[in-house]
Amino acid sequence: MTLSTPTAIHTTTAFAGRALLSSLFIVSGLGKAAAPAATLGYIGSTGMPFPTLALAAALLIELGFAAALLLGYRTRFVAVVMAGFTVATALAFHNQFGDQNQFIHFLKNLAIAGGLLQVAAFGAGALSLDAYRSRRIAHA
Repeated sequence: MTLSTPTAIHTTTAFAGRALLSSLFIVSGLGKAAAPAATLGYIGSTGMPFPTLALAAALLIELGFAAALLLGYRTRFVAVVMAGFTVATALAFHNQFGDQNQFIHFLKNLAIAGGLLQVAAFGAGALSLDAYRSRRIAHA
């Protein structure tokens, strides 16, 4: 076995990492979808322009891209976009550094972005649609 051969622990942990990261976004997206007026009010209260467009983008990323991350579909691209979104939301919504709670949320967003960049760097792993597509192409 070489270092590039996935072991059971690598396969399992890569999937678990994607599942844990995506779960945060999916739950958040479902909350936004269930209460769009409240979400629009919060977005508007920050002074961000085009709250409706911001909500649509958030739903696309938090539901669509998170589902793609969970399934391991176009994972590297999806993870980079989600990392950028996560840093942007940290800067836009958790920038009150004098408030320890907001500062902790800011740092958590940065940590989540770091995890997503790890996924972007190392890929989805063997339990993913990306790996399935690669195997099909290799055997074609």
